[in-house]
Amino acid sequence: MAEVGRVAVRDPDSLLPGGFWAAVAVWVERPQVANKRLCGVRLEARRSACLPRVEHSGPRPSSGPEPEERAPAGCGPKEGPGHGQCFPEGGPGPRPGAVPEQGPQENQGRRQQGEDQREAAKAPLLSGAPGQPGKAGAGEGDFPAPDLDSLWDDFSRSLASGNREMLAFFTRSGAESQLEAQHELDVILRTVIPKMNTHFCAPRREIVVQDVLNGTVIFLPLEENSEGNLKVKTSNVYQIQLSQSEGEWFISVLIFCPERWHSDGIVYPKPTWLGEELLARLARWCVESRQSGFKSTLSLISIMKYSRVHQALKEKYKDMAKVWPEVTDPEKFVHEDVALAAYLLILWEEERAERGETARQCFVDLGCGNGLLVHILSREGHPGRGIDVRRRKVWDMYGPETHLEESAITPNDKTLFPDVDWLIGNHSDELTPWIPVIAARSSYNCRFFVLPCCFFDFVGKYQRRQSKKTQYRGYLDFITEVGSTCGFHVEEDCLRIPSTKRVCLIGKSRTYPPAGEDSVDERRTRYINSRRGSPVSPPGQVPAPRPPGAAAGGADGPEGHGALDAGAGHAPESPAEGLWLPGFRPREKAKRVRNCAALPRDFIGRVVLQVANLLLGGKQSNVTSSQSRSATAWSRGGSLSLAEVAGELDRETLQKLKRECGGLQTLLRNSSQVFQVVNGRVRIRDWREERPRKEKEPEAKRRQFSETFKTRICWFFAHHPDGCVLPSDRCPFAHGPGELRPATTKKNKQPL
Repeated sequence: MAEVGRVAVRDPDSLLPGGFWAAVAVWVERPQVANKRLCGVRLEARRSACLPRVEHSGPRPSSGPEPEERAPAGCGPKEGPGHGQCFPEGGPGPRPGAVPEQGPQENQGRRQQGEDQREAAKAPLLSGAPGQPGKAGAGEGDFPAPDLDSLWDDFSRSLASGNREMLAFFTRSGAESQLEAQHELDVILRTVIPKMNTHFCAPRREIVVQDVLNGTVIFLPLEENSEGNLKVKTSNVYQIQLSQSEGEWFISVLIFCPERWHSDGIVYPKPTWLGEELLARLARWCVESRQSGFKSTLSLISIMKYSRVHQALKEKYKDMAKVWPEVTDPEKFVHEDVALAAYLLILWEEERAERGETARQCFVDLGCGNGLLVHILSREGHPGRGIDVRRRKVWDMYGPETHLEESAITPNDKTLFPDVDWLIGNHSDELTPWIPVIAARSSYNCRFFVLPCCFFDFVGKYQRRQSKKTQYRGYLDFITEVGSTCGFHVEEDCLRIPSTKRVCLIGKSRTYPPAGEDSVDERRTRYINSRRGSPVSPPGQVPAPRPPGAAAGGADGPEGHGALDAGAGHAPESPAEGLWLPGFRPREKAKRVRNCAALPRDFIGRVVLQVANLLLGGKQSNVTSSQSRSATAWSRGGSLSLAEVAGELDRETLQKLKRECGGLQTLLRNSSQVFQVVNGRVRIRDWREERPRKEKEPEAKRRQFSETFKTRICWFFAHHPDGCVLPSDRCPFAHGPGELRPATTKKNKQPL
């Protein structure tokens, strides 16, 4: 046994030892958070157990743990998460005797703390009912889950038959000490799934043993013997340990038989990684009090299937990033859509298996954007099409088998898709809350998948009504409520995509029979009408009264989480021939540039000159020849905050800037030849302070500089009262029309 790492943990908020088990739960359930070469894990089964008794006279010839004899009353081998778990008195902290003996009152407090922390040690399983044959989570495809009971019984017999070194590794001391305190262990069987790549590494199985009383968790790898049966390996066994000494907490990583450790660089990293990288993360997670309000990543599908399909799609479509014609980041958009396609393919494959169907689902992607998701799903055999208000250049690359339409989508009785299985909303903005409604009204068999990003209500921007929730969490709850009100069982999952907004909402089944469609649609109508005026209602105030004719009896908003009573209030008005809710406006076909670049040149020039005069203290521009100006007395002016500058501009100018993204700050940063904007303050740029160009710069930068050299008039030469601070041969801008060169750079592409 060797200790490969030990770190002291500062616990100012008294989160330990409970925080230790919260950190362990992350490493047990989501090891890919720390080990980026893993795709995830599948938790197969869980049970309670005890270490076997070891007689002093020698090893016992048989017997695994017998709950009737060895476990406290009510404890025993149980399958499933948390069922029948019974823990001994005391908390998940240091081993007995590590701290001074406590009095009766302190012992009572420690027992209470132990009850709380034992709950923290019960990490939730990822899927289904693990450990129960024939149910979700018991195995996937050609990789069935083994029997945890028999595996543990065999291992217990090996411990009881004389494997004292391993037994001492479990008890953190000599084997005899465990005779004094028989207590319950939490035993988990998991499958560790590596990312599928060219360096293929098969999934590995492990038994994880959590000893709450002693504050240890041990990882036991499994291997097949000559007969094809699984057994515990004696190599690659390691332990994570929490201890306390003189009031200070420590976390350690220990390896059993370090000379037998074999690192594959994927599932089993090097011992130095465990003792440094993993230990540092665990120490940080231990004292993080923030709890995530989101589901585990990929909790609704098979992680193993996802890993295989995702890797195959990455290889198949990796060249798209090389020929991406848009100005958007190809790495982000291609990888995100590939991951999203992999998720939907697995989701739909498992749905076909559940329904006993073979025909592939058809779909419509509303607000499809670049259309890559539609292209991939179509190429993988799912008939479908994408609709967006604006055509993209990349559409021409896909070919005739990818069906993309340029059209505005307006929620009304004409925008229904009765023959479509799934509606997709991938960052669909103003359409996001409408997609569950459109799916519900299209047909009883229509389902939906949305990945919310920007926050829109049925009409206008969404405004949260509870400050205790983040804007993102509140919006997800709102869309969930929309789906529930429309009659869907709404499920939430977290995707593995390069985006901060990666929580998806799925409605694939209904809460009512087909005969109840009319009454549920009345409920939908009332709910939609109840949202009328919600976006403009300030938080904490009552929304404006609904116009005459709107039905009463709406929900309480996105935090109400209650379905509307179909019989409450008077009957709602039937949907009109036009919009389902007046006021909805689809996005404009031509995307307006709002980065101040499209503002009139004379307006930009006037603002730049006005701000420069403010910084120079009102010293006006001198239009005499630059040859008569002295650089030694060059004035760089002062520094002003953006608020001070804005206070000197007239109202009309500020109104124009307010309509642009970033306003005044964007305009000044665009004028980088003249100004420097740092930490909310602006000053005149002094070109003498600019770093000299490196001789060994990348070729692209050298080419860009040579192409733009002397293609614009120097603003300082034309407007600064002291002229340009640099001589003509060193200034990258033209000192007069005679130095101007024709521009050779291509025009910037319009953003998506």
